[in-house]
Amino acid sequence: MSQSLPDTSAEGVTRYGLFIGNQQLAPIEGEYLDVMNPATGAVWAQVPNASAKDVDTAVESARRAFEEGDWPGYRAADRAKFLIRFGQAIADNAEEIAQLQVNENGKLIREMVGQAKLMPEYFNYYAGLAQMPGGSTNPLHVKQMLNYTVREPLGVVAAITPWNSPLLLLVWKLGPALAAGNTVIAKPSEVTPVSAIRFAELAAEAGLPPGVFNVVTGLGSPSGTALTGHPGVDKIAFTGSTATGQAIAAQAGRTLKRVSLELGGKSPNVVFDDADLTSAVNGLVAGIFGASGQTCMAGSRILVQDTIYDEVVAELGRRAEAIKVGDPQNPASEMGTVACRPQYEKVLSYIDVAKADGARLVAGGAAAPVDGFPDGLFVRPTVFADVTNDMRIAQEEVFGPIASVIRFHDEDEAVRIANDTQFGLAAGVWTGNVQRAHRVAERLRAGTVWINNYRKTSYATPFGGYKQSGLGRENGADALREYTEEKSVWVDTGQGVKDPFNPRA
Repeated sequence: MSQSLPDTSAEGVTRYGLFIGNQQLAPIEGEYLDVMNPATGAVWAQVPNASAKDVDTAVESARRAFEEGDWPGYRAADRAKFLIRFGQAIADNAEEIAQLQVNENGKLIREMVGQAKLMPEYFNYYAGLAQMPGGSTNPLHVKQMLNYTVREPLGVVAAITPWNSPLLLLVWKLGPALAAGNTVIAKPSEVTPVSAIRFAELAAEAGLPPGVFNVVTGLGSPSGTALTGHPGVDKIAFTGSTATGQAIAAQAGRTLKRVSLELGGKSPNVVFDDADLTSAVNGLVAGIFGASGQTCMAGSRILVQDTIYDEVVAELGRRAEAIKVGDPQNPASEMGTVACRPQYEKVLSYIDVAKADGARLVAGGAAAPVDGFPDGLFVRPTVFADVTNDMRIAQEEVFGPIASVIRFHDEDEAVRIANDTQFGLAAGVWTGNVQRAHRVAERLRAGTVWINNYRKTSYATPFGGYKQSGLGRENGADALREYTEEKSVWVDTGQGVKDPFNPRA
């Protein structure tokens, strides 16, 4: 077993432990990782790099809570009450958990506070769904028989989350998983681990029994692979890159774990010449430069009809140059940092790739110097025009503030270009023609299509992708089903079995 956490914090650096069984524990092998603030470049925290033995401890805790603890005996109404209390604890500590995320990934404080204040609504929503009937009574062709179905929790869920919206994307998994009666082991990105630990503390303070929600931190190997391959884990819920999702699905297949995957995107944002251009450009800016372009649903491929192409490119370039890149803590900043140095270097490398492939640089195209932050990972909002859909910048997910503007002639060509990608997570359509709006939305191969808006999500509506953008859905009633098994129950209401060799008798 892990030992209790020693008080070994360096000056200005807080050391955290694994959160298992409602307490922080030191890693068995004593290895820690530094957590860096991407705006300042300073290390401000350390977290365990969990070993396979630490993962064993977490799985044992979650299995025990699921099979022997109080949690399996909770009525749906009891789980609902906990979710509501947890949501209130988040609301009461929204500023703190927002601040932790800003320290971890450099997103704007105003965006993270907004997300934190929204999270309780997810738990309130799933508190309601937890108490709704999940089964059915089915008409039969067999006489004197009753058949009904019930939905039951899967067991132990591994929730693996990325660094771009670490807690919101954890909530997308945690809400339905707990509502259904599962226990959870969260494995956050090594870039953003501290906020998940604090989240688990709030859950414990709200009354969640020990072992129901655990957090293991560390690198993808050994921590992540030990968790996803563990025989005591029943389901893996993952958000991240397509390549990692493919590896997880292959590993899960060996033990037939349930898997839901919310993966990459290269989403088209399509602008027709009858659109309200002021609104459309606002949507284009929000779609690609919000969160420094670090969203799976980023509208990174901007498709513009040829009759308005030059006008939209010029305005988009002007707007990009005007964006205030700066201190994430400053409410006046409009774009913060890239989350970590490897991602920062990847984003800058794609600028060189785009130039080499012949794209025309309209705005940005370099690191962004910010006064007072010499080591900050800031990138200027970047726009490339004259992009063709076969360029790498149009096909590969950059996950940064780079827009690729592609020209199209008519509706058929727009749809063809939009669908010509391995991804299918999201898409946007900008038009003043209501018939065209619905017609194009129907033809786009994407899990979410926004018409005259972009980047809207809700706890009440499903989110997920087509093609290489994933499996399954998060949010809405669909998500609750992702965390349950369906059981069919047959009841003889007649005189019992009359002929053992004729089941229809």
